This record gives sequence, C-alpha cells and structure tokens, in this order.
Amino acid sequence: MLVVDPSGRALRRTAVDRLATLNQAGDLTSEHVRLIAQALGVTERTVWRWVRAHRTPPPPPKKRDRFRIDTELRVRLAYWRGNASALHRELLEQEKQGGAPAPSLATLHRAIRQDISPGDRAGLREGERARRRFDVFLQRPPSHRNAVWEADHVEAPVQVEADGRLVKPWVTWFVDAAHDVILGVAVTPRTPNRESVLAALRAAVMRREPYGPAGGLPAAVRIDRGKDFLSHTVADALGAFAVRVDDLPAYGAHLKGTVETINGAAEKMLFAGLPRYTHRQTHVSGAPVDPDQPPLSFEMFTAEVLGWVRWWNTEHTLTERGERTPMQSWDDDPTPIHDADETRLWMFTLEDDRRRRTITTKGVAFGRGRHYVADWMVGLVGTGVRIRYMPHHTGEIEVFDADTGAHLGTAVLADAASAEDRARVLQARAGKARRLRSDLAAAERERRVRYAASTVPEPAQRLDAMTTAEAAAVLAADRDADLARWVRPDLIPFDPPPATWRLPVDPNKQAQPDRNEDCR
Repeated sequence: MLVVDPSGRALRRTAVDRLATLNQAGDLTSEHVRLIAQALGVTERTVWRWVRAHRTPPPPPKKRDRFRIDTELRVRLAYWRGNASALHRELLEQEKQGGAPAPSLATLHRAIRQDISPGDRAGLREGERARRRFDVFLQRPPSHRNAVWEADHVEAPVQVEADGRLVKPWVTWFVDAAHDVILGVAVTPRTPNRESVLAALRAAVMRREPYGPAGGLPAAVRIDRGKDFLSHTVADALGAFAVRVDDLPAYGAHLKGTVETINGAAEKMLFAGLPRYTHRQTHVSGAPVDPDQPPLSFEMFTAEVLGWVRWWNTEHTLTERGERTPMQSWDDDPTPIHDADETRLWMFTLEDDRRRRTITTKGVAFGRGRHYVADWMVGLVGTGVRIRYMPHHTGEIEVFDADTGAHLGTAVLADAASAEDRARVLQARAGKARRLRSDLAAAERERRVRYAASTVPEPAQRLDAMTTAEAAAVLAADRDADLARWVRPDLIPFDPPPATWRLPVDPNKQAQPDRNEDCR
C-alpha cells in the first residue's frame, strides 16, 4: 500500500490539475502521463484513474454544524481566568434555568482549541504578558555601526553594600544595535536618574578607555518611555548633536531587542555568579541557603560590571557576528565614525536651569540659600551669568556669561558641610523615617479587625471581644485625658496653703548667713 505524505498529496493535486488543463485543451498525451507517473513514483494506470476522477469531481462535503466560541463566551472564559470547566458549569446552570442546551465538556474543550489560538488562551488565563510569549517577532535588517543605539536601565538582582546599607544597584548602558557593542555604562546604587543617563551617554560618545575605540555620534537612539530618558536634559544633550530620538511605546521590549538581550546576558553571565544574588537557590521554606553571605561593596560591584563589559566587548564571541567579538565586528565595519569635540562635550551633558543670575559679593546664588564661589569671580561682581550643572551633583557648577555664552569657570559650594555632618544628618533622617514607619504600622495593627471562621452562611463574628468593664475603663481614661487637656488652673487662683502645712524648701532660696552678725 502506497503511503503519500502531505507534500506528496500537494504535488499530486498540482499534477492532476496540469493534466486536466491539457485534457480540456485536447493536448493530453501518454507521454505526459508517463512523466508524471515517474515523478510521483506511481503507475501510469493510477495517473489515468486520477484524470478520470478529476472529470467528475465528488460533491463537496457538507459542513457540519458545530459548537463555536463567540464573543460572549470569550468574555465569560476570561471571567473564569481561562478555566473551561468553570465555564461549562455556568453553561449547565443556564440550561437548568431555561437557557440554551449546554455542550459537553469535551465539545467545549474542542471548540476552545479550534476557535481560540494558543496565545489568546494564554492571554485569557494570565494576561498580555503571557499572550506575547506566543507572538512571532521580526528581525531588523542588517545595519552599520552608529546607525542606531539602544539605551536602557536594568536593576541588578544583587545586594551590595553602600553607605552601610544593602541596596540593589542599577546599571544604565548604551549599546550599538548593529554590532552588540556596549558603548557606555553608568552604575548607581539607587534608582537611576538623569545623571546616570548623561554619564553613560558621555562614556558612549567619547572613544576612550574603558569603552573605546567604539563610540562617536549615532544617527538615532532608541529609548522607551522612561521619564529619565525623556527629560528635557537628555533631549537637549542629544538634540545638540542632531541625534534623532526614537520614542518607543511602553512595555515594548521587543522593539529594542539588542539592549534587552544584553540585560538578560548580564544576569546569567555576571549577576548570577556574584555574592548575595537575589535569585539564588533557597530552602523549602524560601529562605536563602547562605543568608549571611558577605556582600560586595559598591566599588567592587562597579569594578565587576566594568570588567564584564570589557570581556563582552573584546573576548566574548557571538554566532550572529560570525564567531567574532562585538569589538571585532565593529572594527570590520567600514562606516565612517563622526566624533564629537571632547572639549565641548561636557557642556552639552549638563543641565541648564534657564535663568539669568548675577555674581554678587557672596558668589552665585543657586538653590535654597546656596552660594557658589571661585577665585576667578574676583572683579566680576555684577556680571550676568547662567549656570549648568550635573543633576543631583550640586557640589560644583559651571558658570557661563549670560550675554556671550563664554565659559567663565567652575564654582564650588561655599561653606559645604563636612562628611561627618552629612552622615549625622542622614542618620537623623533615617531615624525619623523608621519612627514614622513604626507609628504607622502600629496604627494599622490597631485598625485591623479579625473575624471568626464560619462554616455556614451567617453574619461575620468579630474576635476582638471586649467586656463592659474594659470598655468603661477605656472611655473613662479618654474622658480624663480630654479634661486634663482643657483644664485652666490659672482661671481661678488657688488659696495659700494653711500655716500648719510643712512646705518643701527651695534650695535656691536657702537663708544666707548675716554678714553683720559675723562682723560682730
């Protein structure tokens, strides 16, 4: 018995259609039949039978009516979190109440498989993220270096020590989409901000160690809707170099796949091997295997990140790059590189407060009660200036002439607090925050109401039972406190104490010896 695979059946239909066309035109010969029989591995008699069957095609099969999933049933399936059995129970209940006949559970399962795709079924169960796992993503066409950069923040799943506290640092980097080269990196111990983006951008543009020789000016940068990337500071810094910013929609990681791939590679290749990795193995209780593992300092963590970036760029080979390292792939690209003037680069990556200020005898006022001074300000009192500064680094500012735009120099904060004073202030702030959190938590515990478990439908029974005497004592104490708060002892003065009372002696008013008596 000849078994024809699906591809063979498709070829057979094509051959029969060709023979039928020749037959209708009167050009069909035995030579045609013999060629097709040899190509399909069948006898000529079989091919002639196919031709005769094609002349009298069988009637089309009747479409069987079957149970289908309509829009209303999709909504109910989503209501039951994708649970077909729960939807079936609902349909049975509707049938008992006079509704349409309910299908069997097997029929419902079959209809769901036929009418709802696997991705939609996952989305009805878990949401959009689950549905996206079944999507097909296109691959961007090959490009050249510095055509497009991609930028992103990633929170490292590692606890490190910074200022005596355990924190999870963030890494900000710019990546060349054509060659997977990490161009610039900035590491911050807390949530990143504009400063992180500007620092990583400077490192990416400047073609110096530890990231060079890759870098230069890109034609465009892909970013998501992060508020740090969309701040006017970053827009001004990129716009000053005529760099186009492609603002991607939120939660569109597949639209900047290069940097997202490096985010995943960093977790598997770097973060997973560091101490206090937060995704490490745990006991059955969920507690970490080694909870007392000493953490890395922030400086050591930054060194680990920069070392991994150097390894990724210069030693790690990629199959997609022809078994070359990202830096080798970059060097083999003949596209010209447009460099920025490094002597003016820092000016475009500082924030401008867009206000005109004046140099006074105290220096330049900037911020709440802050003044910045420098030796070059001597003799320039009264000059109009504008300042630029690095966000969150207000220890020093750059001062420019307000009329000509010329850079006058750097000014530092006058009367800056010492490191010990700043540490004490931070400790005081932390203590205030801990006290407030404790107070709020205690208040919430007082507000919490517990109820008894019930096995039958009945009103909820509170567990915070209180006797009448306890309630009276609490109300009396509150009433006494209220009276004490409103009492006014100065309204009606007290009478002097009786002479028979023994009063305490004030040590400050003890009788002093009579000097005249001593003289006598």
